[in-house]
Amino acid sequence: MDEILKYFPNLTDIQKEQFEKLDFLYHDWNEKINVISRKDIDALYTKHILHSLGIAKIIKFEPGTYVLDVGTGGGFPGIPLAILFPETRFYLIDVIAKKIKVVQAVAEGLGLKNVKAEQMRAENVKGDFDFIVSRAVTNMPDFVSWVKTKIKKNSKHELKNGILYLKGGDLTEELKDFPKATEYNLADFFEDEFFETKKVVHVPLKFTV
Repeated sequence: MDEILKYFPNLTDIQKEQFEKLDFLYHDWNEKINVISRKDIDALYTKHILHSLGIAKIIKFEPGTYVLDVGTGGGFPGIPLAILFPETRFYLIDVIAKKIKVVQAVAEGLGLKNVKAEQMRAENVKGDFDFIVSRAVTNMPDFVSWVKTKIKKNSKHELKNGILYLKGGDLTEELKDFPKATEYNLADFFEDEFFETKKVVHVPLKFTV
């Protein structure tokens, strides 16, 4: 929890309480339904929560922003971002029902009113979004093909509407067909060695019918 406060010192009391509760909620649910690997659950705040919040170092979502989290797993990056941006609406989807069960329980346990979670494939999602977030569920070309028609036309942020993708390593080959993609190194924001190769990739997507 101290790591969160170190990098996000201006949290409200409610947000601090919600971030603190994540430890109990995820440990409790992970005993019933394994959504986080055993070796990672003890590094929950670094490898999952802070990693998710890397997106918040790139963009501050405006109130009323609508964000889709594809392949959310246990709720990352959507749940930590929903705590940080209570006036942004988050729609968390995953194809695995038991993971969505955990996400729904965690959101309820935190009292998050800005989170909706459903078992759903990205291709079947209805509606459009300002941003689509994810943590490395597949390669970028495939991911773009899933979501490219789900972006709102009008941007209200400095960053153009599109994808904000948490990924690591050398992405040269993967991003070669996306000349407008921008890579942000999380090591520029967070000191832990876990973040040395971790990035947020922004891919602006022009709305296509």
